Amino acid sequence: MAELAGEKNNIIQAIKSYGRQLFDFIRSRVAATEDAEDILQDVWFQLSNQNSIDDIESMSGWLHRVARNKITDSYRKKKNERLDNYVNDDDELSIENIFLSEVDAIEDKELQQLFWETLFDALSELPQAQREVFILNEMEGKTLQQIAGTKGENLKTIISRKRYAVQHLRKRLEDLYNEFMNY
Repeated sequence: MAELAGEKNNIIQAIKSYGRQLFDFIRSRVAATEDAEDILQDVWFQLSNQNSIDDIESMSGWLHRVARNKITDSYRKKKNERLDNYVNDDDELSIENIFLSEVDAIEDKELQQLFWETLFDALSELPQAQREVFILNEMEGKTLQQIAGTKGENLKTIISRKRYAVQHLRKRLEDLYNEFMNY
């Protein structure tokens, strides 16, 4: 019984010590505060289900790793609203993994930086309306319906702009994508 009380105290201490930092970490990577709160709750739930919290060598590292996994899972669940909709289902690499990955190796950082530079170059080649729809939807998390309402335009027009943007970006990023897949 004393061991159970100790585990409970360890969980409470982890929440006090890492709660705000972990929430900020998650919030910076998801579109909505509610999603960040849900993910944080999932992280705490997973911690509470650990057999022995004392076996976790680095609590901060463990919590951040679980949070990253939960964020990735969250994006996969919402993939019908995301760019993955336009990628072949057989592909293993998701665009979210590129956007969200935290890399330690210098080579990985350079590859990620190259991806971002290529993406922004490709975005700058798009007509303003297509670029704006893509950024609002994919990077700011707005739904196509929300964009149409804000712009006062037909939803089909917004969908079409997004489709043209994605087709262009897919073509421009194909070589880099293949480099990621063969990396």
